[in-house]
Amino acid sequence: MSVPSAAVVTVSDRCSRGEAEDRSGPLLVQLLAEAGLHDVVTLVVPDGAGSVRDALTTVLGQGARLVLTTGGTGLAPRDLTPEGTREVLELEVPGLAEAIRRYGADHGVPTAVLSRGLAGVASGSGGRALVVNLPGSTGGVRDGAAVLLPLWPHLRSQLDGGDH
Repeated sequence: MSVPSAAVVTVSDRCSRGEAEDRSGPLLVQLLAEAGLHDVVTLVVPDGAGSVRDALTTVLGQGARLVLTTGGTGLAPRDLTPEGTREVLELEVPGLAEAIRRYGADHGVPTAVLSRGLAGVASGSGGRALVVNLPGSTGGVRDGAAVLLPLWPHLRSQLDGGDH
């Protein structure tokens, strides 16, 4: 198995049970491919902090350097993606999460500010990795990718020890 350059983790009770189609995860894979990231591992897990933590630990252990989650960032009782993510982060990058929320709000989605998604750095078998929580909607995924993907080359360089 090749080492993934990125991972997409869809967090959804309904998708994990096969009751709903995952639309945001495949869209993220497509957007990553358009940005030149082709070796992408995908997982679909139920909502909850433990399932998110375990999924992140798995893909980080596989060597993914960019890990994007979709779903579970809202205010519903089982929306615990940020809590599970926080368990694996070594340092948070709040400006990136804020920029994603701001981008959505500035582009006509006032509810974008309700996302509790995190962004930060975690360690894995491939070295330091960036982990970012995105909303579960396709619009939220597009907005997050619009902010994040242009920054990825610089972020990757910094994760690898590059200068500012």
